[in-house]
Amino acid sequence: MSLKIVIASRNPVKGQAVLRGFQQLFPDQSFELVAADAPSGVREQPVGDKETRLGASNRIAAIKKTHPDADYWAAIEGGVNNEEGQLSAYAWIVIADRKRTGWSRSASFYLPPKVAEYVHQGLELGEADDRVFGRSNSKQLNGAVGILTADAVDRAGLYTHAVLLALIPFINPDLYQTDTGT
Repeated sequence: MSLKIVIASRNPVKGQAVLRGFQQLFPDQSFELVAADAPSGVREQPVGDKETRLGASNRIAAIKKTHPDADYWAAIEGGVNNEEGQLSAYAWIVIADRKRTGWSRSASFYLPPKVAEYVHQGLELGEADDRVFGRSNSKQLNGAVGILTADAVDRAGLYTHAVLLALIPFINPDLYQTDTGT
């Protein structure tokens, strides 16, 4: 029997990262991944940990309501931080089941000044990347991190590590209290 994971995104990169993480930690289990739209309730490009994490949490709450029959719910919210005159990019990952919630933040990396300038002007990071690098829909491909590392690290890989870390409470349930929400 497959366990159903609903992810609060239709972006295939995010779905791939979530599925990869679950498959790595639960290799004997099969999973069905369902992509769903869910509002973040924050700006299109969240700024700061608090807003980015809130966006992921809001998406989880929304998909729990629209897909109550899932075994797990997952959300990945990409954000940026202003740090000493530079802009870094990262994501917050939230995974929940009926008993507990796991959180993790991906690694971060600094954006080139031109990309940061577009983001400061109000563009979402993916659109800023596309303009600077002459790409189309890079956020559903390798993302800024893939472009900047010549695909040594792509967006799915960056997120997969954080998914694995967000799953820690699920593989160690005796060490983590249960909760009733995100």
